[in-house]
Amino acid sequence: MLSRRALLGSALALSTLATPLRASGKSPVERHGRLRVQGNRIVGDHGRPVQLGGMSLFWSQWMGQFYNADAVRWLRDDWNISVVRAAMAVHQGGYMTNPSRERAKVEAVIEAAVELGVYVIVDWHAHQPEPEAAADFFASIATRYGGHPNIIYEPYNEPLPEHGWKTVLMPYHQAVAARIRAADPDNLIVAGTRSWSQEVDEAAADPLGDANTAYTLHFYAGSHGQHLRDKAQKALDRGVALFVTEWGTSEATGDDRLAWNESREWLDFLNERSISHANWSIADKDETSAALLPGAAAKGGWKDEALSPSGRLVREMLRRRSAIG
Repeated sequence: MLSRRALLGSALALSTLATPLRASGKSPVERHGRLRVQGNRIVGDHGRPVQLGGMSLFWSQWMGQFYNADAVRWLRDDWNISVVRAAMAVHQGGYMTNPSRERAKVEAVIEAAVELGVYVIVDWHAHQPEPEAAADFFASIATRYGGHPNIIYEPYNEPLPEHGWKTVLMPYHQAVAARIRAADPDNLIVAGTRSWSQEVDEAAADPLGDANTAYTLHFYAGSHGQHLRDKAQKALDRGVALFVTEWGTSEATGDDRLAWNESREWLDFLNERSISHANWSIADKDETSAALLPGAAAKGGWKDEALSPSGRLVREMLRRRSAIG
């Protein structure tokens, strides 16, 4: 675990970069176009591997104030993100309780991403399956927004260990994908895997039939290390593409120690394999993985004093990224 002095020193060293690195004046979507799976990589219209880097918003029912165009614009311009994840809560007062309210939050982020030229992950943020509701929701999103290459569908955030790949998850993903593909035959789908989206090797052994589906890998650097990287490598060796739609600098609880050295090991692994990633999370909750400190403004404009230690380090990591994503 890094000391507070070491963490602040790392952040200061990184902050010597005054502006994000960009290869051209083009937006990420202008550079890469529609994403597709090719072998065990995600590529753009140009046929080259694309590695996106960005941020996930927090559960929409609890941190909905950050679901706005100004926040997305700030993340693009100041944090250098190429992807934002709209984590639409399904249970615990989310979509199943108030669908119009939660959908409106997601649509605000989608429309901002389209305007700003970044990719957007539409995340069904749940641990329990709701196949009919999910299929209806994603069919509607695909019908309305599927013509935009910005859209990435994530139909099931983190299935639990008891949700078997063959018995629960394959039928679920196939049903939802069928509804998506009826309206949008082209945009990328990222399928959640068993045990909080960690059993990627299991999914790779019996992949879904959709040719443009990647598989979700989640990790929290303080809890998940080489064992999970080995599972990820096994999945890649079996020929499937992975997308880290959520990762944290903390323990799996989202809190406790800030595991930046372990995070760097993970980022090296992802960079070497062109695996896209979105950090958890844009939130001002008092916990380690939250990028913002309590009371941070809802619409961006965050100075260093509004960022948590994790937020400072992740922001500067994203600002150092080249134009690969």
